[in-house]
Amino acid sequence: MIPLESNFLVPDATFIVEVIAFAIILFLLGKFVLPPINKAMEARQEAIRSEFSQLEQAKADAESDKAAYAAQLTEARQEANRIREEARAQGVTIVSAARDQAVAEQARVVDQGKSQLEAERQQAAHSLRSDVGSLATTLAGKIVGESLEDSAVQSRVVERFLADLESTEN
Repeated sequence: MIPLESNFLVPDATFIVEVIAFAIILFLLGKFVLPPINKAMEARQEAIRSEFSQLEQAKADAESDKAAYAAQLTEARQEANRIREEARAQGVTIVSAARDQAVAEQARVVDQGKSQLEAERQQAAHSLRSDVGSLATTLAGKIVGESLEDSAVQSRVVERFLADLESTEN
């Protein structure tokens, strides 16, 4: 057999002391050093989780604000389109009203012109009748050779002359 001292499988006495010292150091590290480190790591992890949740909340708020802005922008565009359409419709109405007013004014001016022209024509016809009547009596008096100063005779001659004149026009 091989002596115990030369057998490599049998641990040395210092090795057992080293293992016990290592176990004591591990116990002391686990009892006094690791808890504050773990506590600090957990606090840091919690702070990171809190920051992530705040970032997610801020992101959600930003998305909500973006959606609200887009909705307001869409609403403003729709309002602008509605106002533009109302203005266009009012413009068409105003142009139509102005056109109707111009047509009415034109008709009024034409009617007034026709009335004035008719009045002037009647006045000219009346003036012409009296002038033609006096000329006709003077001419008839010269042709007949007698004076037609009598108003009844003069009136008959004028009426007959005008009737002949109107029959020749038709």
